[in-house]
Amino acid sequence: MDFQLILESLPKLLNGTLLTLKLVALSMVFGMILAIPLALMRVSQPLWLRGPAYGYIFFFRGTPLLVQIFLVYYGFSQFAAIRESILWPILREPYWCSIIAFTLNTSAYTGEVLRGAIRAVPSGQIEAGLSVGMSRFLLLRRIVGPQAARLALPGYGNEVILLIKSSSLASTVTLLEITGVARNIIADTFMPIELFSLAAAIYLSMIFIITRIFMVIEYWLMAPMRPPKDIEQVDDDKLAAAV
Repeated sequence: MDFQLILESLPKLLNGTLLTLKLVALSMVFGMILAIPLALMRVSQPLWLRGPAYGYIFFFRGTPLLVQIFLVYYGFSQFAAIRESILWPILREPYWCSIIAFTLNTSAYTGEVLRGAIRAVPSGQIEAGLSVGMSRFLLLRRIVGPQAARLALPGYGNEVILLIKSSSLASTVTLLEITGVARNIIADTFMPIELFSLAAAIYLSMIFIITRIFMVIEYWLMAPMRPPKDIEQVDDDKLAAAV
């Protein structure tokens, strides 16, 4: 194990880490913007709303992310109308093509997570809200939304972790994120174990931080559902007495 090479390569891989974080952050934001209406369409009654949302989610969950990246990066360039349109300065850049592919992919998974969370909200609470005259929007904002957010958080955390790991596929379209930088250095040094081990350590560190952030968010969102501390203390005293 060449530790000198690892120390020399660390600054370059940290620069690639910044690009990885940008890709993941933008894809998460854009993906959530798409996922919320997708989830609402999936739980709606009219077939003309449910059908397209189901087809979208089925396609992007059922095909590999690598294929989706290639379709966006290489596929759009085959159409002369796109090459001559105002979108071409964006669609010819591997950075934006990767973000588009990641966004479309994560929005499908996130939309399905949100759909399950919305379905898990007790129907009695929804009926109670409607019975007191709440509008659909107010019902979503006051009753369904907060509970669905708590229920969806663990699944969404897993999706963010998968997105971080999947961002390594951006190196296949020439982006120098963590894996891309490591591959370039390996091509010069022929030291794959050191470089890929360092890249794996960086991914592990990122995911460790992300999991802790989601644990804090989950603890904060679950605060209304926890009993007061004095009640917890009474329960602990009863348990200790019983033992």
